[in-house]
Amino acid sequence: MAESLKDKTVKGVSWSFVEQVLTRGVNFVIGIILARLLSPTDYGLVGMLGIFIAVSQLFVDGGLASALIRQKDASDEDYSTVYIINLTLSVFFYFLLFFTAPLVADFYDQPLLKPLMRVVALILIIGSLASVQGTLLAKRVDFKSKTLISLATSVISGIAGIVCALKGLGVWALVAQSLTGACVATLFTLCIVRWMPRLVFSKASFRKLFSFSSKILAASIISTIYDNAYPMVIGKKFSAKEVGLFTRGSQFPSMANSTLVSTFNRVAYPVLSQLQDDDEQLLHFYEKYIQVFCFIAFPVLMLICGCARPLVSLLLTDKWIECVPLMQIICFSLLPNGLIQINLNLLYVKGRSDLVLRMEIIKKLIMFGVLFLSIFFGLKGICAGMVVNALIDLYFSSYYTKKILSYGLGRQLRAVAPYFLISLVILAESLLVSHFFSSNWLSLLIAAVVTSLSFWSVSKATNLYAYRETLSLVEEKLLKKA
Repeated sequence: MAESLKDKTVKGVSWSFVEQVLTRGVNFVIGIILARLLSPTDYGLVGMLGIFIAVSQLFVDGGLASALIRQKDASDEDYSTVYIINLTLSVFFYFLLFFTAPLVADFYDQPLLKPLMRVVALILIIGSLASVQGTLLAKRVDFKSKTLISLATSVISGIAGIVCALKGLGVWALVAQSLTGACVATLFTLCIVRWMPRLVFSKASFRKLFSFSSKILAASIISTIYDNAYPMVIGKKFSAKEVGLFTRGSQFPSMANSTLVSTFNRVAYPVLSQLQDDDEQLLHFYEKYIQVFCFIAFPVLMLICGCARPLVSLLLTDKWIECVPLMQIICFSLLPNGLIQINLNLLYVKGRSDLVLRMEIIKKLIMFGVLFLSIFFGLKGICAGMVVNALIDLYFSSYYTKKILSYGLGRQLRAVAPYFLISLVILAESLLVSHFFSSNWLSLLIAAVVTSLSFWSVSKATNLYAYRETLSLVEEKLLKKA
């Protein structure tokens, strides 16, 4: 079982990584083009709507997707019930956002937000049409199909956004990109997953799934409100331009981090769900995930931190240069994110969504306090508060991991400490290169070469577990091809 599960994991991670790299790569290029065509204010206006759309999407899903993935014997009746719920809630929340749009516009004193929200909210209904089909792909660990869908979505929606920006539509170019992306993703998913819902709503299925998903929903709402509170609070306290700077400052590190987190976690959850009754195997795979993740993620984030100035100047132009210090601080706030997400996945796998909810309530009360205190220290203070909150989040997320598998914060930190130290070397080297070379192109090129060589040399010299595991997987793949 372990070998077949390993093969499934490697295949899933490989395709998930390909999907994330290709999709994020396309989005990265498109984002650069749009950033050159649009202003920080345009991004700020869309950022102000983020919390309302994100929370609505959570209610539409209701945590039921996670419940379906975890349930080993989900029936067609279960899937049809979830589909009907998703579609009904999407219509309800669309009209809720439609009629509350004037209030949001008044709150920010931005009249343009009224029509923007009414159009952007359409993605709720569009996305719900293929929500269960997307869950089926995840449950099957079919990331090859998801790769094709994501890549097509990014390319087509990106072209739509660029065309609109070139026509001078401003912020509406970002709206066009979002709507086009939702339509393309839904259409391709429906074409690939040949599952159609039946007009069946089972109260028994709903009760069974909702008993687990309700806690996920509540915890996710709290977490999403917190995550989106930053642009919301900044939008109220500062200008739309500063919201745009904050949004762009977080873009590069967040994109790199979310690419890796999504790659691992989207595979980890369905795979670890199969081991939910075997604690020994569960811990074995869990330990592998966190070490291999940190082996890759930590150096990437520190490289972005060290090269922030030439990266922004080259790709976004100097009109965005004010976001550089924000980006560098945000890189540090994202370091614990992978560990946090894997810890939460473990609780979901063990069916303890009640513990996740309890934890979210406690830690977010503390973290909201840090957020509101940090407002008095400007945008840099807000970003520094994000670092503090990330450490608080890590502490709480590892608390119940220790209770369940005796693998708490101390053991986790000892496991990932070598990878953190290597990433600090990467940071120091990239900062030095960025300082001594005035050419942005040359600075980035030399930093990439120098840090890559030192990273691989130090990893080989120390013979770390994640290095050995990654090397063995590469060699195994090459032998199969040969």
